[in-house]
Amino acid sequence: MLIAPSILSADFGNLARDVKAICDAGCDLVHVDVMDGHFVPNMTIGPVVAEAVAKAASKPLDVHLMVQNNNFFVDLFAPLKPEYISFHIESEVHANRLAQKIRTLGIKPAVVLNPHTPVEDIEYLLEYLDMVLLMSVNPGFGGQKFIPNVLEKAMRLKELILKRNPDCKIEIDGGVSDKNIEQVKNAGVDIAVAGSYVFKHPQGVKAAIDSLRV
Repeated sequence: MLIAPSILSADFGNLARDVKAICDAGCDLVHVDVMDGHFVPNMTIGPVVAEAVAKAASKPLDVHLMVQNNNFFVDLFAPLKPEYISFHIESEVHANRLAQKIRTLGIKPAVVLNPHTPVEDIEYLLEYLDMVLLMSVNPGFGGQKFIPNVLEKAMRLKELILKRNPDCKIEIDGGVSDKNIEQVKNAGVDIAVAGSYVFKHPQGVKAAIDSLRV
């Protein structure tokens, strides 16, 4: 299981310290949640703060766009050269075109599905993607409770991936902890995003990351 701590739950007054801590603790990706206050009822960070995160990080960035104008935000964050840029299928009319644009920028394209969105909506997009991110909470805020039926959804997505693009990874985001990580892995998920669980773990970020490494 690859681990991508979400900096949404970090201490923004000590952001560089927290980013360095998760990288030193062995995370695989640094998950950056970008919210515009329109697609979701919250606002987070722009490219200036993300640039500071990139400078502090020794691991690649995983940029998750929760926005309405995806094309605009891709142009903003592409200069940081993250490993992935993911956008919500619910907010993008020209998903195939945008995925191909992200790839031409030298970045791995990914699509995000909200909890209610069926995986069949992206069946004919899978061959153009490197990752699909399944939201296991409703997007917009950290610290929410895991939605269990997303595990069934992950298994269905895995079937489609094996059929269409076996190299495409599955990522899950929301309410992930040591209590459900085994189920997450057994459902076919490759990458786990965890925010509050990692940054608020009583034994520190390394203990949290190690506990998810199943």
